Amino acid sequence: MHTNRLAQEKSPYLLQHAHNPVDWHAWGEEAFDVARYEDKPIFLSVGYSTCHWCHVMERESFEDDRIAEILNRHFVPVKVDREERPDVDRIYMLFVQATTGSGGWPMSVWLTPDLKPFFGGTYFPPDNRYGRPGFAFILQRIAEAWRADRARLVESGVAIVEELRKQSEVAPSAAFLNDGPLESGYHAFRRIFDPDLGGFGGAPKFPRPSVHNFLLRYYARSGNHEALEMVLKTLQAMARGGMNDQLGGGFHRYSVDDRWFVPHFEKMLYDQAQLATSYLEAFQITGQASCAAVARNVLEYVLRDMTHPEGGLYSAEDADSVIDPAQPDVKGEGAFYVWSQDEIAARLGSPAAEWFCYAYGVQETGNVAEDPQDEFTGKNILYEARTAAEVAARFGVDVDEVLASLAASRNVLLEARSKRVRPHLDDKILTAWNGLMISAFALGAQVLDEPRYLAAARRAADFILGRLFDGHTGVLMRRYRDDEAAISGFLDDYAFFTQALVDLYETCFELRYLETAERLAEEIGEWFEDPEHGGFFSTADNDASLLLRMKDDYDGAEPSGNSIAALNLLRLAQMAGRDDFRVAAEKTLLAFASRLQAMPAGIPQMLVTLDHYLAKQRQIVVAGARDAADTLALLQAIRRRFDPNKVVLLVHSDEVREALSRNVPAIAGMRPVDGKAAAYVCEDFTCKLPVTEPEQLSELLK
Repeated sequence: MHTNRLAQEKSPYLLQHAHNPVDWHAWGEEAFDVARYEDKPIFLSVGYSTCHWCHVMERESFEDDRIAEILNRHFVPVKVDREERPDVDRIYMLFVQATTGSGGWPMSVWLTPDLKPFFGGTYFPPDNRYGRPGFAFILQRIAEAWRADRARLVESGVAIVEELRKQSEVAPSAAFLNDGPLESGYHAFRRIFDPDLGGFGGAPKFPRPSVHNFLLRYYARSGNHEALEMVLKTLQAMARGGMNDQLGGGFHRYSVDDRWFVPHFEKMLYDQAQLATSYLEAFQITGQASCAAVARNVLEYVLRDMTHPEGGLYSAEDADSVIDPAQPDVKGEGAFYVWSQDEIAARLGSPAAEWFCYAYGVQETGNVAEDPQDEFTGKNILYEARTAAEVAARFGVDVDEVLASLAASRNVLLEARSKRVRPHLDDKILTAWNGLMISAFALGAQVLDEPRYLAAARRAADFILGRLFDGHTGVLMRRYRDDEAAISGFLDDYAFFTQALVDLYETCFELRYLETAERLAEEIGEWFEDPEHGGFFSTADNDASLLLRMKDDYDGAEPSGNSIAALNLLRLAQMAGRDDFRVAAEKTLLAFASRLQAMPAGIPQMLVTLDHYLAKQRQIVVAGARDAADTLALLQAIRRRFDPNKVVLLVHSDEVREALSRNVPAIAGMRPVDGKAAAYVCEDFTCKLPVTEPEQLSELLK
């Protein structure tokens, strides 16, 4: 068996390639020195451990001795885990998208020895097929061009980098901040909304929770029910579809069709975090029990299957899984999740099996009508085909009996499924993604009044603080795995984790979380802020290997670091009395003002930040013992409402009062009233008289 130098790495993705015959290097000076010394171009391959087509390209090309020989002779092959190094991925993905019109993973890019890209693409088959040139053919042509026409390739790389630099520049414009982009953003999403099946745009359909974040806040601001209905339609359709794991909870990455039925089966932590938040906020607004139930299922899935014994949260589960335990090397897309009708009948018996199959769309021949790769032949993807009431009507039984039977059947099948070979777990712990999930657990603890979710949020936050944060230097690391913290944090690590600490503080009111959030916000200013033009670079200025320092603003599968960093600053400005934070947030919004006006649909989380900036500044200070019934009753009155632009502080001791009043002097006088916990509601620096009854507080918050 071949073993290359990736065997020394910690990344699950790099370790997957440690036994390729390709002479892989990790991204770093060792590889760059070899390329310069041997005067060879670099072949850069970027992917992640749960990427289906990355696995395909590995099997077809990187495990092929013939192709490996070409790669090793003519190139310096370099592997990058995009989840560990989003900075490297972002730069070269910008190049691939600019030169080919599309992007994705695996990403394949050829670089000069000084790291300038000159050719790129995504997946390449080993030989000419699918209308694509074969990988071996491309390697040979590029090697010939490097020998015969190197000057042109180098010149092309220099010109491309300069063009990318221009494209990535963000600077303030003459625009000013008003609600115009909020209106434009709403209408942009309204135009692309699918009124029949939910979601925005056609197949494949990806969840994009930052769109939900914006539309729910637009609804709260404007009272426009259509904005709310777009979100609810989408959430309901996703929950019913095969993209939602109907047995184990949690959402798969995306739907290959337009009705959320056939998913791409990988599960990402950042999707669980953001979608749980969407369902929780929808529950706050509507009170619909179904929204709360879906959120619980997501949170329970993460607790059960994605949590490190010490509290950190794992990154992802693979789409591919073993089809037959007797052949562990043969894997298929979604094999862990799909069922034959005979399997279900054998497990459940009659009439439970008939009821379950009718409810979840199970058919004798399988329910995926078009399956060109035969992966799902005879198999069924579970989805909510019919309601319990429809099942009851079809079989002439009571609805409650059906509900009980379906719940029991789900448990039986989940237990049976747990004995299958699980998909590969990417067990690295990323600070940014943990930050998003901590926020979701914190909101779940508030909205669902579930102490277990608060405990999970605390344990994950304390894991990051204990293993990936240096309290002396203020440095936050990005990745933890196998007892090693590595890779200096990027903007999204600092921003998402700062947000998590603020959310966690507003849930448990431990002052240390708020104080650490304030410190991290200061570190963001020191390491990432552009003091001249506003906004934040995605990387610190300490890596000479990066061709560009970019200010990322696209809110895609994850929100951008700029959107979250600016929102954090606005919240902390209210909580800690930091005018400098508000000024930095305003400069960030101004830096992106022209994009807010020209392409609001591209940056919905920045629209959320703009909405917060334009809204009345509402501070709610509760003075009372932290776990006392009267204090908790006031907090519950706050939490049952969807009020996204508020901040909440709790004064539960003289020590806390003294600490909070250093920056917000008015807090010094906020105390319980007549021995009862009291709430002080302040808007735009004017405070109303304190109230002690939850009903009174609810009236004030309307």
